[in-house]
Amino acid sequence: MTKSRLEQKIREANEAGRKALIPYLPAGYPDKERFWKELSALDKSGADIIEIGVPFSDPVADGPVVERASLQCLEAGVTLDWILAELKKRKGGFKAGIVLMGYYNPFYKYGLDRLAADAAEAGVTGFIVPDLPMEESEDMTKALAARGLDLIPLVGLNTSEERMKLYADNARGYVYFVSVLGTTGERTSLPEEIAGRLAVAKRVFDVPLALGFGISRPEQLTTFGDTIDAVVFGSSLIKHLDQGGDSAGFMARWK
Repeated sequence: MTKSRLEQKIREANEAGRKALIPYLPAGYPDKERFWKELSALDKSGADIIEIGVPFSDPVADGPVVERASLQCLEAGVTLDWILAELKKRKGGFKAGIVLMGYYNPFYKYGLDRLAADAAEAGVTGFIVPDLPMEESEDMTKALAARGLDLIPLVGLNTSEERMKLYADNARGYVYFVSVLGTTGERTSLPEEIAGRLAVAKRVFDVPLALGFGISRPEQLTTFGDTIDAVVFGSSLIKHLDQGGDSAGFMARWK
């Protein structure tokens, strides 16, 4: 099996002596036109992978910042069809890998085989679906794999080593390690047990580990060393834009 493009992007960053940078932004935020400008700025400012949030009315993993932004996008008329159509227009225009992160209902309603085909045609390289249990992911995994797309697993502080080993059998791209027990959003400090759980995950998985949820500044990563290969940030980027900043300025703090 060929190596995932997402894994390649992270390994290339690691070989350059740094963590891979994975910003997250809901599709259509702050507005439908500016979103694409910010996405381009993230790409040109060093993002290795960009996670595009697919807005959903009943998010279970989103904290208040991401939830508010997503609801604003829904009110502006953002749909999965719009996201894929606009990405298709821009296919080949991004150096970063493109991942769609959203909840299962819109993907299932769209049709998994159709979703995989249209996503591949639009230049998407992977999906994250927080509310899709591993035991029910076979259909989506097969549909995506047929088009060379990755379904990225999420694990966290309460994921046992035995369950991590089950995820590891089919893990491709990277593993999203959730740093907190709760929803997305900035934290002033991270749980002490993260280091130990990351060490377990590092031993179990062959693909890169990306740490997300609660990350807002590089200093939070200094204690984790080589146990993580990439970092994901969403709420802090949204707040930066809300306060009048731009994506290029946000990315500069991570270089």
